[in-house]
Amino acid sequence: MQFNSRAIALLLALCVAAITTAFLYLVPNITATAIVIAFLLAFSSSYILVRLVLEFLFFRQIENIYDSLKKIKDSELALRGRASSVNPLKRIDREISSFAKSKEKEIEELKERENFRREFIADVSHELKTPIFAAQGFVHTLLDGAIYDKEVRKKFLKKAAKSLDALDLLVQDILTISQIESGEIKMHFENFDMRSMCREILEQLDGKAEKKGVELKMSKKYKEPIIVRGDYRRIYQVMLNLTSNAIKYTKNGGLAKIKFDEVSNGKIRISVNDNGRGIPESDISRIFERFYRVDKSRSREKGGTGLGLSIVKHILESHDSEIFVESEFRVGSTFYFDLNKASYIDKVEEGWEEEEDYA
Repeated sequence: MQFNSRAIALLLALCVAAITTAFLYLVPNITATAIVIAFLLAFSSSYILVRLVLEFLFFRQIENIYDSLKKIKDSELALRGRASSVNPLKRIDREISSFAKSKEKEIEELKERENFRREFIADVSHELKTPIFAAQGFVHTLLDGAIYDKEVRKKFLKKAAKSLDALDLLVQDILTISQIESGEIKMHFENFDMRSMCREILEQLDGKAEKKGVELKMSKKYKEPIIVRGDYRRIYQVMLNLTSNAIKYTKNGGLAKIKFDEVSNGKIRISVNDNGRGIPESDISRIFERFYRVDKSRSREKGGTGLGLSIVKHILESHDSEIFVESEFRVGSTFYFDLNKASYIDKVEEGWEEEEDYA
């Protein structure tokens, strides 16, 4: 039974009428007609009085509160689902408790966002200072007289240009992350050959690897093209970042390798492996955060903006994928992710051949 103002008024009126009738039975010489009339009068007057009090002073106020909650919470379906509650006070208590919890959650999220914003601004300011102050120092040194020494001038201008290039790269990476998060950068999905892309990346980074004495390889497990579906440009950016990092952190004379494996649900797993110094277990959960560096001093020496892995994470999330890492300190690291396998192409592009250098 649903307890509303009418039901409650009926119950209370019956109680009052019953008590009144019971007392009248104690009165001597009272007729049955008088008892019935007294019962009806007590019942009707009590019903009207209780109904009016409940309706205007209690239930109407509860309905006003419900209306306010609906407007604030914008959750009419949730309220409708609880409308059959037998106890209006419990019902409104549930709604207020639910509303309070949702607001607590919103407040916590706002606090987290505020902390994140504060930390992000601090990190960006710190990262911007390094290239700006470096370039500023070289330029001011030249203006103070060093510009007249041809050898010093050329050396300092090169260093200033290098610092400004680093600043430009940092700004581009910050804009990329911001645009991906805000949805300004849309992914353009197409079918492409993952092996062909990786071969192109290895050719691009061959000079960097050779200079450091790192050997680059690509898995020979699959002879045919590996056709996946994704945004070619963004996946190229992912692979370039991961392979470049593998070279950067691999020991001199070490090995960096790209591997492919077919996994369940029609996906291809792409792995980038190195035998570098590895990542401490305490840092693995944080390496995809913005500006996070495992070894800040060494990372600055090696270059980079500290945003590469964060960009990788965001790009892969836009592909309904995720970046994973397995690492053993002082042994090496493997970064891997999955992409959807696309339909097989019947004809390989003319001139595509496996190159021994990357086999």
